Formats: sequence, C-alpha cells, structure tokens
Amino acid sequence: MAGPRAPAAAVAAVFAIVASLACCAVAEPPPSERSALLAFLTATPHERRLGWNTSTPTCSWVGVKCDAANSTIVEVRLPGIGIIGAIPPGTLGRLTNLRVLSLRSNRLLGTIPDDLLQLPSLKALFLQRNLLSGAIPPAVARLGGLERLVLSHNNLSGPIPFALNNLTALRVLLLDGNHLSGSIPSISIPGLAVFNVSDNNLNGSIPKPLSRFPRDSFAGNLQLCGEPLPPCQSFFPPSPAPGLSPGGSPGLGSSKKRKLSGAAIAGIVVGSVVAALLLLIAIVLCAKFHRRKATKEGPKAATSAAAPATGLGPTASGEGGGMTSSSKEDLGGGASGSAAAAAAGAGAGEQSRLVFVGKGAGYSFDLEDLLRASAEVLGKGSVGTSYKAVLEEGTTVVVKRLKDVAVARREFDAHMEALGKAEHRNVLPVRAYYYSKDEKLLVYDYLPNGSLSAMLHGSRGSGRTPLDWEARMRSALSAARGLAHLHTAHNLVHGNVKASNVLLRPDPDAAALSDFCLHPLFAPSSTRADGYRAPEVVDTRRLTFKADVYSLGVLLLELLTGKSPSHASLEGDGTLDLPRWVQSVVREEWTAEVFDVELVRLGASGEEEMVALLQVAMACVATVPDARPDAPDVVRMIEEIGGGHGRTTTEESEEGVRGISEEERSRGTPPAAPTP
Repeated sequence: MAGPRAPAAAVAAVFAIVASLACCAVAEPPPSERSALLAFLTATPHERRLGWNTSTPTCSWVGVKCDAANSTIVEVRLPGIGIIGAIPPGTLGRLTNLRVLSLRSNRLLGTIPDDLLQLPSLKALFLQRNLLSGAIPPAVARLGGLERLVLSHNNLSGPIPFALNNLTALRVLLLDGNHLSGSIPSISIPGLAVFNVSDNNLNGSIPKPLSRFPRDSFAGNLQLCGEPLPPCQSFFPPSPAPGLSPGGSPGLGSSKKRKLSGAAIAGIVVGSVVAALLLLIAIVLCAKFHRRKATKEGPKAATSAAAPATGLGPTASGEGGGMTSSSKEDLGGGASGSAAAAAAGAGAGEQSRLVFVGKGAGYSFDLEDLLRASAEVLGKGSVGTSYKAVLEEGTTVVVKRLKDVAVARREFDAHMEALGKAEHRNVLPVRAYYYSKDEKLLVYDYLPNGSLSAMLHGSRGSGRTPLDWEARMRSALSAARGLAHLHTAHNLVHGNVKASNVLLRPDPDAAALSDFCLHPLFAPSSTRADGYRAPEVVDTRRLTFKADVYSLGVLLLELLTGKSPSHASLEGDGTLDLPRWVQSVVREEWTAEVFDVELVRLGASGEEEMVALLQVAMACVATVPDARPDAPDVVRMIEEIGGGHGRTTTEESEEGVRGISEEERSRGTPPAAPTP
C-alpha cells in the first residue's frame, strides 16, 4: 500500500506548488487603485509616454511601486514627465495605502487637491518645481504620519499655516522659492531636521524654536529678522533718541502710568529753571566769543559768509549712523553745482548734503527731508538695500543704501558724475548721492510699475494677467537698447544686467535698465550673480561689454522660458545653468519644450518670433566671448524679428549709440578678463 500512496502525495505537492506560484503571479492591487491611476493619467496632459496599459501588471508600470505582496500601491513617482494642468481630484486620492507621492519638476497648476491631504499612510509628498498656486491648505495637518513635505519653487501664497505643528513626525519641510507672506508660525517639532523658507515675502521675527537652523533657511525675506539673521533695523526714519519710546514719550520700562509726587514735580520745575539759566549763559558766552573772533579775522569772516552761495555753507550736525543734515538754503546752492565742485569744498561741510547730478538738479529736497520721509523696503541686492521714500512734499524717489564701498570720496564723486550723464529713455541714471564715512546713498527716480522680474515671475498663480509675448518682446528690445546706449554713447559696462534691474514704465517701449556700472565701487568678487554672469568673469571689477551681452542673453532666455536663472537646476541629475539647460533641450530636438508654459496657455501666436529670439539669445550666451554679438547688433536683430512690437524706429533707437567713433570705442573698451 505504501507504493501507490507515494505518487499520490508527490502529485498533491506538485499541485500545491503550482497553485502557490499561480497565486503569486496573478497578485494585483485592487481594481479601484488601477482605475485611479488610469484616471489621473487620462485627465492630465503629459509629454512623455509611460506605457501604462491594462495588458501589463499595474506594479510593473513606470513610476509605480507596490508592496512586497503586490497587493497595493505604495509609491507613485512621476518627476519631470511634462505633466501640464491641475491635479485632478478623485484620482490619486483614492490610493489609500500610498506612502510616497512625487510629481516634482512638472507643470502642475492650481491648488493642492483636498483628497491628497486625506491619505492616511502618506509619508512623503514631493511637489516642488511646479506652478502650484493658492495657499498651503491647513488640512495638511491631517497627514499625521508625514515625514517629508517639499513644496519649493511654486507660486504658493498666503501665510504658513500654524497647523503644521500637528505633523509631529515631520523631518523635512521645504517651502522656499514661493510667495508666502506674513510671519513664520512657531513650529516646534522636535524631529524637524531640514527646514527652509527662503526667497518668500515673510516678515517679522524668527520664532525661537526655528532659530537653530542656518541663515540660508531664511534668506531672501527682506523683512525677516532675528536669530540667525541680524535684528531688524529700520533706516527711514531715524531711530528715536535713547530714553524715548517709539511714540516720542519717555520710555520708563513700563506701560503703566505712574503718578508723580508733589516733591518730584517741584524738583523737576527747579531743575528745568536751572538748566534754562545755564543754557542762556552758554549762549551769551558763545555770542561774545564769535563776535571777538569776527573782529580779529576780518577778511576771513567775509569769505566764510560767502560760502552758502556756493552750496558749501555751515551745516547742522545730526545723529544716526554718522550722517549729518544740511539746511535747504545751503543745499540750494549745492544742487546747482557739480560733483566735482562738491568734492572741492573745504571742511566736513560737503558730507552733510546730497549732491545732485544730471537732471537731478530739478529736485528740491535735502538729506533732512529724505530722513523724515516714510519709506518701505523695495529689495535687497548684492550691493545694498533699496527703499521707496515718500517725502512730505509728495515727491517719491528710490534710495539705495550701498554697503562695503571700497573707493575714496574723490573717485566716488567722479564716478557718480559720469553715471548722472547717461540720459536715455531705456536707462535709469543716478539723480543724487550722499557720501560720508559711514553712509553711501544713491537717489533714483521712482518707477511705480515695478520690475520685469516681478511681472514675469510674480504674476503666476496670483490672479493677475501673465506677461504676454508682446510685452516680453518690448521688454527685450528696451533692455537691449539701454545696454547699447551705455556701451556706445558712454563707454560704460552695466555689470549687473538681470530681470530685477529692468524697471517698467507705463510706456511699454520705455523699460529702463537700472543699477548700472556700480561694480567699480566695490572690492573684487568672484561670486556668481544669480546665473547671469558670464563664465569667463573671474573679477567683478574687470567686466567687459561681452560679459554684459552674455547677461542680456540670459535675460532673453528668461523671457522665453519663464524660468529664473537661479532656479534652473535639474534635481537628481546634477545642476545646469539656464543657457546650458536650453542647449541640452534644443540638442535633443525638444525646442518647443523650452518656451514658457504661460505663453502656451495664453495661446501665443508668435511661435516664429519666439524661435528667432531664441537664436539671438543663444548667440549672446556663447561660451567664447568673441563669438557673441555687440549690443547694437542685438538691438538690430530683435528689431528685425518683431518690428511691430516697438514704436521706436531703428534710427531713433540708435540715437546716442553712434555717439563716439569706433576708434574711441575700441580705445576705451575695458580690458577683457582672462578666460579660465
């Protein structure tokens, strides 16, 4: 009997093994999860084919990962596949066991769907480098097990929700590169190891639980202060005198009102009378001393009395950072004089006044008026902070407070005199300046329309109309004309061409280049300038015309792609600057993918013009400086591409461009920096 039983047992074992293998082979996530993925893919246009179809197992699809038993989907990773549009609700939110969702580096629009914030098992959410807008939903607090939340480089706005404190498992929180505003909530999560809110519009003091993170985690928020950043210090108006509260009342260290006794009041009265008598005696003695001195010096006194007529008269010393203020009468003479005349003045008097250059003589205010002005921070750059100052008389100007100036007074004066002469509809010259040991200020006209950078990057997802193709072409032409004028009519290297230094006027053809030729005032630096600087530049004081053209080319690429040069890195695949990224895309014959999705969404009709401007931009960013065109050539090429966009004719745009001869131009061209 043993013989027949053995084969039967063996057959049963074989059937068991086959059944087990068959069971494993057909294991699949629930149909609801499969249909959720297909619904997501169908509802979102995408550029790369993923090959998802019903004839292959769901767990083998590109970007999809299941658990060990292939019974449920736990990860969806679809970075950089060209997804365009909003995340459709009711799709990915149905993957109830999802632990990781990565849709980074796509073109996602709209807000974060509410159903994504109800996934109970979600550990990591990567949505960085998209075009998401709106506020960070407080409902994110429902993701109690979330460990990584990365929303960097989108167009998110509004405050950072305090509800993030409910994410007690959070280890990484990256919100940098958005438009978040308001104060930072006190986020006290013990395990939080990586935190970044840089490059937003946040203000106020940094909460103490977050002060342990490095400065870079908070950089780019102009009104943020406290550890690890320096304490906030307003420049306009001057700080109140010690012992006074901000309202001008005595600061007694307590908000409670205190009643004074009769003896204290009597003491105050007696002390005030004694102080008044002493002050009167001092005035009388001073008057006698000056009368005797005037009698002795004779002709010297007459010469001194004539000083106010030249704008170099007596000044009243002031406090606050070593700055002094002059009377309007004294400044009136100084306003009509030149920088050289001010520099030639005797004594410390010339440090107490603004020196007006060029057409700045039309202004009628002085330093004291400027210090009394109400002001707000416009921006903080590599050379200093800019303020919008509204004077009591109603005049509005921009004041740039320079930092780390490395030149002497005489050289500073001569340089400002030259910059004030650069008059052109597409440049913004200096109108006045102030120089003292502790403070260096520049005064410019105020252009209320803001910068090209704000219009190009700040209008996304905020309810405003994106910058259309015609406006971009006009801005490109204005920037090129302004640069050509500086190069040829004044032999000046701009040195800092970028979108934030292209200021807009109501006239669309009159955008102006600002902050030009300030690099000679500072010590040499080899730091990069947010992706705009030419690769051959190793010394910021030896910039060339060709380096300016390279920066202009990056600006043109920024207009075409909608990408900021400083945020053009490709995560996970190394880093590329904007010109190299565009070259790599064009090389792969994906030229259409270069252009800004906003232009595509607006249905821009100038595709041929966009391709032509792309060719001009690529010529400007050539690696070899001699291969780049000159600025006037760039102007002509842009005009030939879309002459209808600019009302100014070629002849008018070259007014001043031919202001010096080719011989003078070649002789005055700054020396080229050595190529590394």
